[in-house]
Amino acid sequence: MGIMRTSPPAVVLLSGGLDSTTTLAIARQQGFSCHALTIAYGQRHAIEIDAAKEIARRFNVAEHIVVPIDLRQFGGSALTSELPVPKDRAVEDMSHGIPTTYVPARNTIFLSFALAWAETLGATDIFLGVNALDYSGYPDCRPEYIEAFERLANLATRAGVEGQTLKLHTPLIQLTKAQIIRRGLELGVDFALTISCYDPTPAGLACGHCDACLLRLKGFAQNGLTDPREYLA
Repeated sequence: MGIMRTSPPAVVLLSGGLDSTTTLAIARQQGFSCHALTIAYGQRHAIEIDAAKEIARRFNVAEHIVVPIDLRQFGGSALTSELPVPKDRAVEDMSHGIPTTYVPARNTIFLSFALAWAETLGATDIFLGVNALDYSGYPDCRPEYIEAFERLANLATRAGVEGQTLKLHTPLIQLTKAQIIRRGLELGVDFALTISCYDPTPAGLACGHCDACLLRLKGFAQNGLTDPREYLA
């Protein structure tokens, strides 16, 4: 009889959005046993938590954990306070400056939780769907940030000290939104399940006017496709 090979575990940060769902599909295709981690951080678009739960179920992940933390106590972002979400900005303007939808230290917080779970699981791989092209204004989506956190992770954990090198996988970091959508479709992602909107209605309809909606709509249009997500008329 042949030797049974088990799939190595990986922690995948899953927000319920287009990018993280495509990242989950990539991790699965690469043969990892996916442990999906969703952070409920007090974001105004909390409908994405329900989306993440359904996506995790559809992907039949090994485990899905939703961790509640409340960044609304700090505020400082249009996603964690009553600051208005920017609407109808030109796509070319989105790469200039840091928008009010930036949540202070969000990816550092998320990756810290992912790192803790990975070490508990004995996993040496973490996947996250950051993208440096569409959100070049976000300091925690840059390649140099990812490299720095990976160094930190290997310094700060028992696993790292004992020689288990942790790898942060960012398969989308240099892709355009159109390329991400194309990759997801190749892997069978049902984008109707995903929600990217920063300011959806309570019923989950996307606004169609925030930066995330505009970039998403542009990505589908560049593929000659209509976004299957429902939008406000």
